[in-house]
Order: sequence, then structure tokens, then C-alpha cells
Amino acid sequence: MPGNNKNPKGNTSNALSRREFLKGVSVSAVTAAATQAEHLAAQLKDVNDEKIAGPEGAQVTLNINGVKRNLVLEPRVTLLEAIREHLNLTGQKEVCDRGTCGACTVMVDGIPQYSCMKLAIDSQDEKITTVEGLSPDGQLNKVQQAFVECDSLMCGYCTPGFVVNLTALLKSNPRPTEVEVREACSGNLCRCGTYPRIFDAALKVAGVKTKSRVQILSAKDILNA
Repeated sequence: MPGNNKNPKGNTSNALSRREFLKGVSVSAVTAAATQAEHLAAQLKDVNDEKIAGPEGAQVTLNINGVKRNLVLEPRVTLLEAIREHLNLTGQKEVCDRGTCGACTVMVDGIPQYSCMKLAIDSQDEKITTVEGLSPDGQLNKVQQAFVECDSLMCGYCTPGFVVNLTALLKSNPRPTEVEVREACSGNLCRCGTYPRIFDAALKVAGVKTKSRVQILSAKDILNA
């Protein structure tokens, strides 16, 4: 019979009517739309409140080797350019300028990074250590000294990047294996091919004994070679 709210077994039905169902869906849709609109409004506010820098120079403060340096830089200036051209710290080299050779490596909060691939303006809340910062008192650190003792450089152009990278490695892993040293150096390119002696220097600092790869030639050996 019309209006009978009992199912065939005689129990009162708990099912929603079509009107109640559509009403619930409508309320949910309106609530979701309102929430989404509020979220979008908050995002737009954040964008509007954000200070736009450039194209003219902007105030930039960099924490370099434990010292805060105030600079006026265009937003396009890379961290490498700021360090070399504006702070006159030229240990980091500009070689590939595309994040492939590692000659510009610096430590950012203790982690090696390519400074040619970072904007200076985006590096303001980070602690940056250059190769100069590894020996602030003029005394070579252990990695630098080992590079000298193991004759781990030729032209030396890539050396600062390797030194920074290996210093970071040995801080996080004081006794790496040669495999781990090789992996750590995989992002640094040495065109002179001094990799074996670079690995020896890192392992020497770690206290890992290696077979010497340095061959001392006499004048007679050179003439007969």
C-alpha cells in the first residue's frame, strides 16, 4: 500500500528516501566547494603577500663560512657567481656551468652541492662552506694535507671540488671503503685523471691502508722509458 514503510518481513525500513539522499549529496557538494574556495583564497593571499624580487638588485644575506655577508644581487645571480665575483672567494671554479663537473662544489648545511645550479637569493637560510672555509686559519685540513702528501692533483682546477666533497664524506662517514669513496666522487670530474691518488688521499685520512700507487722514477728510468 502507498505510504507503507515496512519491508516484506514487517520491519520498519532504514533506507533513505530519494529526497533525503539528494539533499545530503547537495549539502556535501556545497561544503566541499566552500572548503576548496577557502583553500584557494588562502593560496592567493600567500602569493599576493609574497614579495617579488627583481629584475633590479635585491638585498641578499648569505651565511658564508660562518660569516653573514650582505650583498645586493639580481635574482638571476647564481651562488657560484656571488661567491666568486662578489665575495672574491675564487676557490670554487666555474667550468661546465651546468652541474656536471663538480668544480664549483660547496657544502650547504653540510651536504655537497653544485653552486652553479643554485640561485644566491634562494640560499639565504643555509650555512654555506667554501673550500676557503675548510682552513680559516691558513692551516690545511686533513683532506687538503693528504692531497699534498699523496700528490693528488695535477692542474688543480678540479681539486677544490674534490676536497670539499671528500671533507663532507669523511664527516658523515669517517672510515669509508674505497668503493664508497669512488661513489662519493662520482659527481666530480678530473680531466687530468688523478682519481687513484685522490682515492688514496681520502683513504689515508680515513686510516685505511692502501698499496702505494706512486712510482718514483730516476733520471735513468725516464731516459730508458
